[in-house]
Amino acid sequence: MFVPSHYREPDSSWMVDLIRGNPLALAVRNGGADDGPFATHLPVIPDPRMNGAWPDDLSGTTLLGHMNRANPHWRALRTGDVLLLVFTGPHAYVSPTVYDITPAAPTWNFTSVHVRGVVEKIDSLEETLGVVRKTALAFEADFGAGWDQSDSVDYFRKIVPAVGAFRLTVTGAEGMFKLSQEQSTEVRERVQKSFSGRECTRHRETAELMGRLPQPRD
Repeated sequence: MFVPSHYREPDSSWMVDLIRGNPLALAVRNGGADDGPFATHLPVIPDPRMNGAWPDDLSGTTLLGHMNRANPHWRALRTGDVLLLVFTGPHAYVSPTVYDITPAAPTWNFTSVHVRGVVEKIDSLEETLGVVRKTALAFEADFGAGWDQSDSVDYFRKIVPAVGAFRLTVTGAEGMFKLSQEQSTEVRERVQKSFSGRECTRHRETAELMGRLPQPRD
């Protein structure tokens, strides 16, 4: 991913927060001339076995994901393959009317993290069940309403044979946080204010991130 220097994350915690807050990733793998490339949207969580802080480029961290075994992407995936996971965070259109200057051009503020890593396909049904359960527990804790999965474990066991789970060991990551940093302080404040006043959640979340940016030097 091409990331101009002024759009890079202030520190690695921004990438970690975006991944945790937006865990539905687009998994991309090059295929052959006849069958590729492959792209699948799938849920991803940090491996609970991971200890310690995430490195600045996230290298060495491990993530867990799963997809339908009937997916041609799964059948083409091999242990040792390199996979790209694309996480998309808050984003919003910027109208030139907000700038209050002429000439001006529209743009799109957006946030994204691209994670590269090496795949380890999980063969064991019990370990695959563990990935499914851990994923459900993580998302229920972060986004749910306290659902107790204990009465559904037998149902999980019935569907797990159709699930393909994998572990990804991260080799590197890049974050792009395009939040009007190239504009003057006055224009940035106008953009942030316009986003924060919208009913759309995406706009308000983008405004919140803009507010977290270090104060620029104009």
